[in-house]
Amino acid sequence: MALQQYDKEEILDTCFDVFAKHGYANTSTSMLAEAAGISKALIFHHFESKKKLYLNILDRCIEKGRIDMDFDTLIESQDFFKAKEISSITKFHYYKENPKLMKIIREAFYMTPDGLKMEINEKYVKLNHNNEKEWKRLFSKVPLKDDVDRNQAFKLITITLDYFDQKYLSDLENNIDLNEEYLKDFLEERNDYLTMIRFGIEK
Repeated sequence: MALQQYDKEEILDTCFDVFAKHGYANTSTSMLAEAAGISKALIFHHFESKKKLYLNILDRCIEKGRIDMDFDTLIESQDFFKAKEISSITKFHYYKENPKLMKIIREAFYMTPDGLKMEINEKYVKLNHNNEKEWKRLFSKVPLKDDVDRNQAFKLITITLDYFDQKYLSDLENNIDLNEEYLKDFLEERNDYLTMIRFGIEK
């Protein structure tokens, strides 16, 4: 009997919990099947492999995050620097409220399991390309000094923001209390850097 769509979604939700708790490498097909209440044969029949099941779950996490954080509306409604600040605040609260999803995203893109590097790299490159394209479009509206190269300016901002993304992820990994005071200090330091860059390049 074919697996019903709602059953498939329930299985994906259950397996999401298992991967988030144990990580890809420490999760076996037996663990997934037991948690979902189905046989290993059914897992293989409908998802082909643990790898494809994990990638399916990762796709759902990415899409859910994009929808829940309303990235598309943010890009359309703000100037570049304000949009970056709002994006950071939104991601901070979203990942704090969705720690399991954060674990999946962090493992996949920052601690990529062996055996998934090629697939994750392709997904990461595509995701980054699409996001960068949207941010570049918004950045194109920022007036710059005549002698400033727009691509170099964008790269400088990206490098700076990547540093703070890594800092946030490291603090999260080290169980630092990510409360509102942390967010305030984090954004203040981050915005100080962006202000230095901004007043060095903007008319």
